[in-house]
Amino acid sequence: MKFFLSGEWQDRDEVIEVCNPFDGSLIDTVPRATPGDVDRAVGSAEQGALTMAGMTGYERFEMLQKVALLIRGRADDLAHAISAEAGKPITEARIEVGRAAQTMELSGEEAKRLGGEVLPLDGSQGVRDRIGLTLRVPCGIVAAIAPFNFPLNLVCHKVGPALAAGNAVILKPASDTPLVALKLVELLLEAGMPPLALSCVTGGGNDVGGRLCADSRVRKISFTGSREVGEEICRTAGLKKVTMELGSNCPLAVLPDADLDAVSSAIAVSGFSNAGQVCISTQRVIAHRSVHDELMQQLIPKVESLKTGDQLQEETKVGPMIRERDASRVESWLGEAVEQGGGLLCGGERSGTVLTPAVVDAASREMKICSEELFGPAVAVMNATDVDDAIRLSNASEYGLGAGVFTKDIDVAMRFAREVHSGNIQINSGPMWRADLMPYGGLKGSGLGKEGPKYAVEEMTEMKTVVIHPT
Repeated sequence: MKFFLSGEWQDRDEVIEVCNPFDGSLIDTVPRATPGDVDRAVGSAEQGALTMAGMTGYERFEMLQKVALLIRGRADDLAHAISAEAGKPITEARIEVGRAAQTMELSGEEAKRLGGEVLPLDGSQGVRDRIGLTLRVPCGIVAAIAPFNFPLNLVCHKVGPALAAGNAVILKPASDTPLVALKLVELLLEAGMPPLALSCVTGGGNDVGGRLCADSRVRKISFTGSREVGEEICRTAGLKKVTMELGSNCPLAVLPDADLDAVSSAIAVSGFSNAGQVCISTQRVIAHRSVHDELMQQLIPKVESLKTGDQLQEETKVGPMIRERDASRVESWLGEAVEQGGGLLCGGERSGTVLTPAVVDAASREMKICSEELFGPAVAVMNATDVDDAIRLSNASEYGLGAGVFTKDIDVAMRFAREVHSGNIQINSGPMWRADLMPYGGLKGSGLGKEGPKYAVEEMTEMKTVVIHPT
């Protein structure tokens, strides 16, 4: 495929190969952008931003609603593209396409609601006969840097609100999964997107992402990815607005009154969907010691029943990891955990990029599988002595994106919600739950800012204060 730059589909001599993570087969190639391509994209976006700002909210709403319809109309093609390039099971890819359409729909609705407020200036001294109000205006140019694990919906979570707010967008998809993002650009253009207001530039993080973030003409950066890259972007960005959706190692606390069948089912889904390559995947199961053994008896058969293999096959529940080096890293961390006293109850066998779902018991904070972001198909099980201990262990992390607790005691549940340092708290669910309209973002090392169309639009606009004085 070609990339879209300065209002045209363009090719380059040097290309990036996009391969199926399961068998390594070549799917397609995309151009490898140069630093000069980034400069041209920003120059075009300056013009496109003026066009977008001149559109009414209703016109932007109509465009985004049409995109949502087009996504639904091409659902099979988009789902196949996601599955083939990202390694996501085809059943999960279909869900992602539906969510992406809704994200664009929600973004369109927010385009109609963009407004300010009247300020109560008469609450101050010496302001008689003055009227104050606020206006929300677009940032101008938004850099959208997307990850591989949700290559369509997380792109929509950046592009949709940016366009709803009246900005131009420069999209940099993950180099492993650029194809579905380019397909989305086709749909946006079909829906009436002003051509200079959107570029999709494919290439490496340094040549494209770093140069894009350093450009002073870019006013807003929306990034989803690792903490290390996020920190580097923040150092590079200078005086820009940033939204950073970074990593995590989400805890799930299981208290004595929990429904263990529901817990084990939740872990089997939230720990292993997309081969565990989800920022809010369950990574640390913190089980009260009174229910630990029974929980393991229910959990292990459910995990062992998850079929691994070719992600394009309907029966596959756990597909390949995105790269073999990532699968090898997870395998290594599991081996280290066993050497440090952990018990591998199931899984952990690797064939290329495919790793069988693993459960490690008797885990401790010193193990990488507990202290760092695993981003793979494994969960670590720790014991808690009481509620205080469960909360302490949940907070024993530099991350704070998602957390869950299973309990029937509403007082305990609300205490967990108040005291656990996480941006998203799920009660009687695994941490891997998200409605696309809700505010979504982390605390501590998990990032800055919020996604969700309503909240992202606020972060992709700037506020002006206007005061009308008497003549």
